[in-house]
Amino acid sequence: MRSVAINVAANTNEPGVRGPLFPDGRFEYVPIPESEPIRPDATVPTYADLDLTTDVPAPDRPVHLDPEFAEYPGCERYTYGDPNGVKAGPILDLSAGDVLLFYATLSTDADRPDWAPPEWGAFLIGQFRLARDPLDGDAYRDLPADAEARAGFANNAHVKRDPFDARVLVQGDPDASGLYDTAVPLSSPESGSEANAVVTALSADSGEGPWWRRPLRFDADATDRLLALDPGDAVRLAGR
Repeated sequence: MRSVAINVAANTNEPGVRGPLFPDGRFEYVPIPESEPIRPDATVPTYADLDLTTDVPAPDRPVHLDPEFAEYPGCERYTYGDPNGVKAGPILDLSAGDVLLFYATLSTDADRPDWAPPEWGAFLIGQFRLARDPLDGDAYRDLPADAEARAGFANNAHVKRDPFDARVLVQGDPDASGLYDTAVPLSSPESGSEANAVVTALSADSGEGPWWRRPLRFDADATDRLLALDPGDAVRLAGR
């Protein structure tokens, strides 16, 4: 069982704010805005529909709700799609039973946990245990209209785009997928841009440069260790 962690969710570019990390380690998942045309027969929620505590610019703006977590407003299943080859390539290397992890940069304030860096940091926020092998974009386009796999992605944000643009689609096992209750730190307590041991010791990434924008790959042993972390273990790896 291998895993890949990819960067998702709101940031200072889109829509101009990050989701918050709360003092108890909980967080708010804030999607990015939708930037592409949507099929005439599709509907997407706005920021106002998500009932967020985050003050998002233009709350009536449609959101790009991807990844889709079944327990989140406007979502039905656990699906994710990506048109970016830098992310799609590592995801396509995964297989059914492997894990796709999601991390986000979150804002931190004076009441942050003592294991969180000032201002912002990178944190794991959720995961999918892949229910089936990833599906590349061309394979999805070739599916019959009544294919079960096509129906499973009906609510995915990339499927709603006109035209469909994902290079990869994945679906999570509902029994082993979801948003985390508390964030898992990837940044050190000193600085959001400084990687902790989850990155430097467990992943294949050096932690140099803008690591928080890159896919992070974990081999089978590292994945087992990562998924077995309890909150205290994660904090110790963060440097405290």
